[in-house]
Amino acid sequence: MENQGSYVALGLKIWKAQIERADKLFVGFSSEDLLREIAPGRNRLLYLWGHLTATHDAMLPLLGLGERLHPEFDVVFISNPDKSDKSQAAIPSREQVRQAWNAINSQLWKGFEKMSWSDWLERHSAVSAEDFAKDASRNRFAILLSRTNHLSYHLGQAVLGLK
Repeated sequence: MENQGSYVALGLKIWKAQIERADKLFVGFSSEDLLREIAPGRNRLLYLWGHLTATHDAMLPLLGLGERLHPEFDVVFISNPDKSDKSQAAIPSREQVRQAWNAINSQLWKGFEKMSWSDWLERHSAVSAEDFAKDASRNRFAILLSRTNHLSYHLGQAVLGLK
């Protein structure tokens, strides 16, 4: 158990690299580009960016880093598929998503920097103490890893929007 700090540092390095990759990709799209589907009949790029933003926002309370900044994004980007009546009516603009993305990821990073490696091994807020006692892998670090994979997956989809 001597390498926990190294594992956490590596996980954070990969998270930060993927966030930077997403920043570069999404900010490079025009408002018109963001309305393109990644493939015929599939999600638009703006929806993917908003979905990632809402997912990252949900990490704040999950990791004990504070309240959500934009819970209103859930209706558009989590609870409803792209181009549904509910998501179409309330979809934020490119600038609103960009501002929320930046604020949320900045808040997450500030929280990450304050956490010790042992903080990462504590249970996250969606698991009970009883369940955590049965399975200690349901910890904060597992959330970081799963959300990094989620981000990577959707970045792969977004790259399809370039073609």
